Amino acid sequence: MVEAFEVSGVPFNPDGWGPPDCAITTTSTSNLPLNVPFAPFSRSEKLGRIADWTRTFNNPSRSKNPSDAVFDFSNDDSFLGNADDDSTFRLVDGKPPPRPKFGPKWRFQQQRQLPHRRDEEVEAKKREAEKERARRDRQYNMNRSNVNMPRREAAVFKSSVDIQPEWNMLDQILFSTFSKLSFTVPEPEDLLFCGALETYDRTVDRITPKNERRLERFKNRNFFRVTTSDDPVIRRLAKEDKATVFTTDTILSTLMCAPRSVYSWDIVVTRVGNKLFFDKRDGSQLDFLTVHETSQEPLPESKDDINSAHLLGLEAAYINQNFSQQVLVRDGNKVTFDEPNPFANEGEEVASVAYRYRRWKLDSEVSLVARCEVQSVMEVNNQRSFLTLNALNEFDPKYSGVDWRQKLETQRGAVLANELKNNANKLAKWTAQALLAGADMMKLGYVSRVHPRDHFNHVILAVNGYKPKEFSSQINLNQASMWGIVKAIVDLCMKLKEGKYVLVKDPSKPQVRIYEVPTDAFENDYVEEPLPEDEQAQPPIEDGTGAEPNVAATDVEDSKVEAQA
Repeated sequence: MVEAFEVSGVPFNPDGWGPPDCAITTTSTSNLPLNVPFAPFSRSEKLGRIADWTRTFNNPSRSKNPSDAVFDFSNDDSFLGNADDDSTFRLVDGKPPPRPKFGPKWRFQQQRQLPHRRDEEVEAKKREAEKERARRDRQYNMNRSNVNMPRREAAVFKSSVDIQPEWNMLDQILFSTFSKLSFTVPEPEDLLFCGALETYDRTVDRITPKNERRLERFKNRNFFRVTTSDDPVIRRLAKEDKATVFTTDTILSTLMCAPRSVYSWDIVVTRVGNKLFFDKRDGSQLDFLTVHETSQEPLPESKDDINSAHLLGLEAAYINQNFSQQVLVRDGNKVTFDEPNPFANEGEEVASVAYRYRRWKLDSEVSLVARCEVQSVMEVNNQRSFLTLNALNEFDPKYSGVDWRQKLETQRGAVLANELKNNANKLAKWTAQALLAGADMMKLGYVSRVHPRDHFNHVILAVNGYKPKEFSSQINLNQASMWGIVKAIVDLCMKLKEGKYVLVKDPSKPQVRIYEVPTDAFENDYVEEPLPEDEQAQPPIEDGTGAEPNVAATDVEDSKVEAQA
């Protein structure tokens, strides 16, 4: 049986608000303590202050919230709690906030909570940056052939020359200091013109991807890459004291474009009396061309892979040599100059090339002589114009990201821009060589493989012509900055004592080191021998099993650099 709830009587107060004084002593409230205000169960309720009818809403000191205006016990001493206790009061509500009721379009959208503190804001920005980096990494790996391959920035490059323990490092120069250098040289002086040139065939300018032309092989023509000290003309000019510094356009362009280089290279410097000779080693990488040097997509590290940096360099040298002879009018007529080719024997068939020995005056005491090359000549308005001939090569569109056969006809500028990104150093060196040789035009050919896995057969897809000075401004190649680098290195080497030194580009850092080496260094370097005739490069044969063809080494006979004094 449930006990009934008895409601006590409510006394009436005729004098005002609240219970009468007599009601406090009644039996219904005799068991309650005196002067105890109402204590609410939930602290979120605003019951606890008596009504203050003396305050008006026109009072400027009142609270902005009208509901708070009637709750004030700061002037009432009947409560145990005072204003000091109220100032330390903090409302803590443990209830979860109500869930927002959005429509269907908000159902799957991520709700972000704004940070309330400075440290939370910093942490939120870090989390957003990590998410963005992870997204870029996923997108980067989706477009790569091998997701397990490390990034290009983490690739480890080897030095072009083995640094021996007995070598003494004299100095190291950061590439950042090269950007601050500037030097203006006067117009060069032509000392001698040697060799013979064939006329450029203008019909090759009409080649398009739809009427591509097969790249021919010129095995009977000899190509020479003779270093400075082995050049008989430079030796003769040195004996006649024609200059103080002697070099070639290949070595000089390497120094001028050093800040754009990624791969390691080295240049041998010999001080003999008051003269400097800048040379390359036998079998040096300066004889070959780099491919995808400045690209973000790494090349295979295995030398047996046809797309490795080593074999691509041999392939590019082979393509350039054959391209420079195929775009000529082969009618037997040649333009001759002061002297014949200084490196060819009598009756030997040589490639179309002319050597222009030019002298630049660096200051009142130092002058520089460089052997520069041009590959062809053309008559324009009854005036003779010299041309340099070079070729860009496409080996696999998945590395470059642009398919030449689809883009060359309609977006040739986009193809060139992509090559400027992937081969910035090579194109800058070609432009510098054209400027040094005083060429009126530089021709760039676009040569691609017949098949991405066949690195022996190629086709010419297009040929473009550019004026060297205009092209240098397009690729942001400043001549004053280039000569400033050369002047700084020459001044540094002129302070060295007599002996042999080597400039080495660090393989992993943007800097150049100078080492003092013994006088007999690099004399026993290994020179790669040509392959036997039965092992010469042949097109790959696919066996139909789906496996990649077994590709032999590059055609060394065609791409081997010959050095004859």
